[in-house]
Amino acid sequence: MLDSELKEEIQQGYRQFLSSNKLNPRLGQKQMIAAIANGLGDIEEDDTGNRVSDNGICVVEAGTGTGKTIAYLLSVLPIARKLGKQVVVATGTVALQEQLVNRDIPSLLESAGWGSDKGSKKGYSIALAKGRGRYLCPLRLEQCLDAATAKDSGAFLFEDEITFNPTSHIIASYRAMDKELKQENWPGDRDSWPESIDDVDWQPLTVDRRQCTGRRCRYIRECCFFKARDALEESDCIVANHDLVMADLALGGGVILPAPENTIYIFDEGHRISATALNHFSGQCRLKSTINWLSRIQKQIAGQLPLLVNTPDMTNRLEKIADVASASEKLLGISYPLFEKFLDQHDADNGMRGVRGTRETSNLRASDDIRWCFPGGDPGDEVREMAEHISEHLSTLVSMLDTLSNQIGEAMDEPHYPLPRVDLEQLFQQVGVWQSRVEGTQRLWQSYSQGDAQNGSKSDSKSSGDENPGRGKKSPTARWLTLEESPGGNMDIRLSASPTDAGGIFQANLWQRCYGAVITSATLRTLGSFSNFQQRCGLPEYAQCTAVEGAFDFARVGILSVPDIGVDPSDARGHTDALIEKIPELIDWDEGSLVLFSSRRQMDLVCEQLPAEHLDHVLVQGQWGNQEIVRRHKEAIDQGEGSAIFGLASFAEGMDFPGDYCRHVIIAKIPFAVPDDPVYSTLSEWLEQQGSNPFMDLMLPDASLRLHQACGRLIRTETDTGRITILDRRIVTKRYGNQLLADLPPFGRDFH
Repeated sequence: MLDSELKEEIQQGYRQFLSSNKLNPRLGQKQMIAAIANGLGDIEEDDTGNRVSDNGICVVEAGTGTGKTIAYLLSVLPIARKLGKQVVVATGTVALQEQLVNRDIPSLLESAGWGSDKGSKKGYSIALAKGRGRYLCPLRLEQCLDAATAKDSGAFLFEDEITFNPTSHIIASYRAMDKELKQENWPGDRDSWPESIDDVDWQPLTVDRRQCTGRRCRYIRECCFFKARDALEESDCIVANHDLVMADLALGGGVILPAPENTIYIFDEGHRISATALNHFSGQCRLKSTINWLSRIQKQIAGQLPLLVNTPDMTNRLEKIADVASASEKLLGISYPLFEKFLDQHDADNGMRGVRGTRETSNLRASDDIRWCFPGGDPGDEVREMAEHISEHLSTLVSMLDTLSNQIGEAMDEPHYPLPRVDLEQLFQQVGVWQSRVEGTQRLWQSYSQGDAQNGSKSDSKSSGDENPGRGKKSPTARWLTLEESPGGNMDIRLSASPTDAGGIFQANLWQRCYGAVITSATLRTLGSFSNFQQRCGLPEYAQCTAVEGAFDFARVGILSVPDIGVDPSDARGHTDALIEKIPELIDWDEGSLVLFSSRRQMDLVCEQLPAEHLDHVLVQGQWGNQEIVRRHKEAIDQGEGSAIFGLASFAEGMDFPGDYCRHVIIAKIPFAVPDDPVYSTLSEWLEQQGSNPFMDLMLPDASLRLHQACGRLIRTETDTGRITILDRRIVTKRYGNQLLADLPPFGRDFH
């Protein structure tokens, strides 16, 4: 399929790009283009256009400075067009989406002579795909304005579900949005509104898929979400994010984005996709909170029944829903003492393994940091039996709500239905709120009712993400309890469940279905091999893995230092004391620095002991949002002042601090996973049972990836220089330290 004409189009596009930007070709970039083109160019398909060959999955680790965006777009776009497929580029964040759509891709297409006009022979059209929650719902905007101006006394039939107490400023913003929408000056996209909008003020303006009436909505032609979604169908390239891809896959694929069978995916920052999948397919349920909203459903139904006297069928359904909600509420109330018993046990004498938080107490109400993991993820027979009853009731409730939702939708189509259209719309939205909550809660309880030994068939385990073809056996689901303080100040028990390996999720929902895929990042190999990444993502054996070098001369532009601070991180208190003394000495307070911690507690303790004269130059994660911290940091540097960011894992990857914005990266210790993390501990137990070494097979590769990402914050452009300091001597004193060092870029070294 990769014929001479297609090769020439790719090569000509690359030559034109280099010429337009007066750049020299980069070896790694050329290697990446060739690897992707060859990997996708040999796909075999049947008469219907479906892939039938075992290929089409390309994994490319491209070092910093390669120019990955250029390489994957120049190679994939022409191939996809010839095949009649769409391209979905998935990034890590919405901010990166905006950057690609508004800056990077248009510039690339223009430079390559391909433009962005699909009407031209070589032009490619680009569309931005976001979740429904990023778009305003015109109907909800109308309801909000009516409620704010008291035009409609029936607005928000169930007003306690939505905190709606807007200030005069927010009401003015709503009216401005309404005006801009009607004049077609604004697409209803939250991110393109000129003012920042708090979540509490934006939430009343949006709906999820359950609350949306779709074609029945009187604002369907003006719908911001559907307008944006329509643009996707005609676009050559759709820029999404990892979460949106996972959401689409969870719905069966092809619901939000194009069908996987007709799509070539590009996963940028591909090292994140496993963690994103685990987060997306996990679940949680607060017991008391769930009991409270089930009780509220009953009260809301009781309050609305008098308004529905002329709709006996609907009234009857609502009464039955209230009955099932009541029964579910009672069962949840019975379950609370059962889980409280587990949390109240200080000794692990009944088969439970207790994981204590940072505060020691025998009084449950005195602690907000107590967590218990079920060993091997198995909740035990008593919990399973209780969970099965709860799951059955909630499943019935889901079915009844689905039926009611359909009935309300059909009523909207009847011109003379006894209930006014505006009330039907609001009732539909409220039932949608119930549906979303009940469905998520039911899935969580179903997980607890099954356990992993009861998961049933192979197909069942694949759909739940428990199958791990990379390791060859089924990995367990992690299940755990957390005692935490609710917003009202009362204690509540949160039940959580998460797959421990994303391999089955990808294998069942993506790799077996997609036409092709490219996964790229600067950090895909760990300890010199792709094997860990392949296992964690369930990549098929035919996936082609390639590593290409970046463009930077790390030995010339950067120094890696490992000073002897006299204490090992295994001595937590001693190591923290050493950091308190050493970090202020290491920082040049006249330049830009980034200090990375693996523990919030350690970060806070170090910050508390900083000399007063330096406090004005320190930005600590949690003071403001991450983007605000980055803005303040860059502003200080631009003004010629020094600035140091103290951050955790979210600052160790995905952040861009070129030039003077970061001349020194300080890493407090090797970023091993927290030993009592429920997902990690469950998977570690299972690996050990399988005869593996959890430290070597799980913790060390993941630590290597995190360390590489952290070090990657220093050199972002060809002109950057700086220093990395690791305050953990284990990297030079332990045998595994050599493996970690071998995975890092070849900086100059200063070990003393």
